[in-house]
Amino acid sequence: MGVSVATANRRPNLNGTRRLSSAGLLSLQRNEGFRRTYYNDTANNCTYGVGTLAHMGLCTNDELGHPVSDRLIQIALARGVRQAEQVVQRAVTDHELTQDQFDAAVSFAYNVPGGAHRALSPANTGDMAGVARNMNRYIYEHPHDAQGRVSGPPRLNAGLLNRRRAESAPFRVAP
Repeated sequence: MGVSVATANRRPNLNGTRRLSSAGLLSLQRNEGFRRTYYNDTANNCTYGVGTLAHMGLCTNDELGHPVSDRLIQIALARGVRQAEQVVQRAVTDHELTQDQFDAAVSFAYNVPGGAHRALSPANTGDMAGVARNMNRYIYEHPHDAQGRVSGPPRLNAGLLNRRRAESAPFRVAP
């Protein structure tokens, strides 16, 4: 059985086997924080553990403050990290990232899964400054009502501003 032309011409994914490092995981946990209970995040979404979204909108009275086991938190964190790694691996296939860049990109994708692919795509052509610029656009939070609908204008979030500066730093360093 022969190899198809499409398969033969496909270039390897240069980040396909890379994983979040121990230092990257600690940084992500610092960025997200850690809570053993359900809480409303700054955008009024019900959240727990290491920034794990329980659902859009405020926690119910029954949920708010309800304890969450360390086991559930670790399972959710591992699942979220794996999904963020996959987002980065799919977004950046043609340019090998350094471990620091990959870790920062995973932290970003964990926090902004819907915007990560577009933000990271300039890395494919080596445009690391473009990645840094794109990451730094995600500094606004969008408040939600109890039904999870956006309930007001975006607000600048100082915590996100600082986080994006840190996450974009490896992309601003000259090679």
